[in-house]
Amino acid sequence: MERCRILVVGAGLAGLALARALRRAGFAPEVIERADAWDGAGTGMYLPANGVRALRALGLEAAVAARAAPIPRQRLLDHRGRLLADIDLRELWGDVGPCLALPRADLHQLLRDGVPVRMGRTVTSLERVDGPVAVGVDDGGGGEYDLVVGADGLHSGIRRLAGDRRPPVAVGQQSWRWLSEAAGPPEVTTWTVLLGRGASFLLIPVGGEAVYCYADTTDGDGDGDPVRRLRERFAGFAAPVPGLLAQLDSSVPVHAAPIQQVAAEQWGRGAVVLVGDAAHGMSPNMAEGASLAFEDALVLAACVRDAVTVAPALAAFVARRSPRTGWVRAQTRRRDRTRDLPPALRNLTLRTLARRIWRSNYRPLLPPA
Repeated sequence: MERCRILVVGAGLAGLALARALRRAGFAPEVIERADAWDGAGTGMYLPANGVRALRALGLEAAVAARAAPIPRQRLLDHRGRLLADIDLRELWGDVGPCLALPRADLHQLLRDGVPVRMGRTVTSLERVDGPVAVGVDDGGGGEYDLVVGADGLHSGIRRLAGDRRPPVAVGQQSWRWLSEAAGPPEVTTWTVLLGRGASFLLIPVGGEAVYCYADTTDGDGDGDPVRRLRERFAGFAAPVPGLLAQLDSSVPVHAAPIQQVAAEQWGRGAVVLVGDAAHGMSPNMAEGASLAFEDALVLAACVRDAVTVAPALAAFVARRSPRTGWVRAQTRRRDRTRDLPPALRNLTLRTLARRIWRSNYRPLLPPA
């Protein structure tokens, strides 16, 4: 399409990646964001190699790598610190690229560099979703667009306005996430998780001395003081967990939330399309949320560039993306079910089959999207 009026709703990782991809394809999308200002706080990001490959296509791999920590292995331990599996990620991904980890705020800053965004704007209505779409915005600055993209996350307002009013559903896990800015434990040199009964504690170096900490459980909830709850629930875990929890105080923002996923994969309606978590938000156990969003951005931009009208562009986009995102969603559900296994059986499974499981889970993501 030579001319296409495009509105991208949401300036998180998915929306900014799409805006960059569309601009590289020759379009001038408008981007709006409901937040009034950028929030510099945040946690960490682990990017599997397919996500780094997508950043390469967006022209950002070198800039991201300069701020990130390389992640060469994934180490799985039981809650006492005994090794269950050691996955060589370079062997797994081959020449797809490296795996990287960095603060989420750094990744967001790199994605938004040079992308104009209208801040503090919320879409209030969508009319004639088959196009051109009449978009109502709370500041009165809406208009007509050939294509409207909902990149506004798991609780997408665009998804709701396009007809799917189902809220996200809980997967039965409570999570806590934070960045430890103090000197990280020397033994944490790569992605490392300790697994207990119905609980896991993940540590990822993200550059400098910072460590991204992610803890989750299948029991209880996030009510009350998160630091107290974490110290109680993970009291029996081996080092370095006790030391990291001892460093926590009120000055460290801990993000506590239940893990949720979309009720069902949904790509939109008519000339309104969804990308990223708005379309296929899922449990984070494969760490593919951002990577799939970056792939969505590249594929959608290519489909819009190569089609004559919006309808065949979106049909091609869904046909290319749905099998891939559906595969990952299926794997995350299978992985979540292993949380209910008795620890002895889970540990035996990981000791004997972890490499085979990882190869099976990620093999379809080795080819480009």
